[in-house]
Amino acid sequence: MASTVLVVTALEDCTADRVIGALNDLELPVVRVDPADIGPDLTFEFHLGPDTPVWGGRLCTPSREVEVREVAAVYYRRPTPYTTRFELLPQQQRDFAIAEARHGLGGVLNGLRGVLYVNHPHAVARADFKPAQLQKFAELGLRIPPTLITNESEAAREFAADHRHVVYKTFRGLPRNEDGHTGAIWTQRVKPDAFDDTLAVTAHMFQAELPKSGDVRITMVGHRIFAQRITPPNGALDWRRGDWDELVHAPIAVPAVIEIALHEYLDSFGLVFGCFDFALTGDGGDPDDWWAIECNPNGQWGWLPDAADIAEAFADILSTEVRKETPGHGDARRP
Repeated sequence: MASTVLVVTALEDCTADRVIGALNDLELPVVRVDPADIGPDLTFEFHLGPDTPVWGGRLCTPSREVEVREVAAVYYRRPTPYTTRFELLPQQQRDFAIAEARHGLGGVLNGLRGVLYVNHPHAVARADFKPAQLQKFAELGLRIPPTLITNESEAAREFAADHRHVVYKTFRGLPRNEDGHTGAIWTQRVKPDAFDDTLAVTAHMFQAELPKSGDVRITMVGHRIFAQRITPPNGALDWRRGDWDELVHAPIAVPAVIEIALHEYLDSFGLVFGCFDFALTGDGGDPDDWWAIECNPNGQWGWLPDAADIAEAFADILSTEVRKETPGHGDARRP
């Protein structure tokens, strides 16, 4: 009988810690695992055969053991990349070990039958491309900034000439450097005279700058929605750039038409959860004030003022399958 919630994440993850704490409050079995611990700290044996057409077997950490058929739900958070686990091996051995771990261990963990994933890694991968996100927003009738993706300097100059102010945004964060540190390139204003032939090297995204009055982070977990208006103290173009402790947060009501579109967005990508970023050009009372910027299908929310409520929402949805299967958990939902 499926009764366990499997949390797939790195050892140090304060966001997952919140969800695990909420699951513990519901007295539900929880097993935390980081697939990159494969080795003495993570062992497994999975079986499949004519009499057992669904994968079964044990997954063991130094402190936990779970039969994979007992898993009712998976919270797929942010596991350590396999590349980190095998980074000291010679290149050919490293690439081989990474591929074998991903397709073997990952192949079983990502293919559990009858299990609720929040979110399934395949769904996250599909939804992780900003061009697809912006296109889906537009298809759903949400307002988006005029956008250009190009590697042609002349196209960039023409786009800038058509719009009074233009900003540049990256598609992804900076990868790790030789010292293992990561960084970020923040949203920044650009001028036409900065465009030259070096743009041809890779893809660039430019958008018309909006006359923002503020930003909104919307966290959606199943049918529950949490929205916070974010105002940086210095009116920064990108609120992520400064000291997050100085950000001013305030709850904000999301227009019904926007909320409906976001539910449709999640459904279209097979997601259960997502963190949406919007820019506001008014007080937020009119749907036309809301401009869709992006959706992180595995975003951060532990720093938000309503993080405790969001954690409860995660615990609630992850425990749904357990309550279906396990007698005595019918009243496990928090009031």
